[in-house]
Amino acid sequence: MFTGIVTDVGRVIDVAPAEAGIRAVIESRYPADGIAIGASIACSGVCLTVTACEPTDAGGARFAVDISPETLDRSSLGGWSPGKRVNLERSLTLGDELGGHIVTGHIDGIVELLERTDEGEMARFAFRAPPALSRFIAEKGSVALDGTSLTVNAVTGNDFTVMLIPHTLTVTTWGEARPGDAVNLEVDMMARYVARLQEASAPAQTQA
Repeated sequence: MFTGIVTDVGRVIDVAPAEAGIRAVIESRYPADGIAIGASIACSGVCLTVTACEPTDAGGARFAVDISPETLDRSSLGGWSPGKRVNLERSLTLGDELGGHIVTGHIDGIVELLERTDEGEMARFAFRAPPALSRFIAEKGSVALDGTSLTVNAVTGNDFTVMLIPHTLTVTTWGEARPGDAVNLEVDMMARYVARLQEASAPAQTQA
């Protein structure tokens, strides 16, 4: 589990084909001695398992993750290449502050960044979601975009907007985001379960 509060911005330094999917190596400022093999790290919002880790000369860590074909189909990770900057978050531990909202790291799909409007030091971003996912997005509700917990400002059809404060623009990859970017979306867990309960409780259709 995660909270959508980004704690580091890593850099992809290698991407290579694996037996199934791809293997990526990411460099971060996390201390290597604090990352266990098998640990979960959210990378651009996707929960990935550390398969190898070594320290860097700068005191950080260089860790490897395997990315499955299913994850490549549902997320933007198939477009990763060396130099790509990615939002990172370590998994929750007991006693951690829940500063964002409950995020699983299981990406529902990709949204397109339509427009960026800078308003002073803040920035408003407009996105378009696939119709199958837009029904889970509500005004003043929560979404996780590239691993960042954000509040939805407005919804119009399949389009929605969020406002990012200067701190978020500085400590995440959002400062460099531009229209046309493919962004990983995880809808709010509660919205998903409410929709499923509504479907399950709907009266069964009968044939005439």
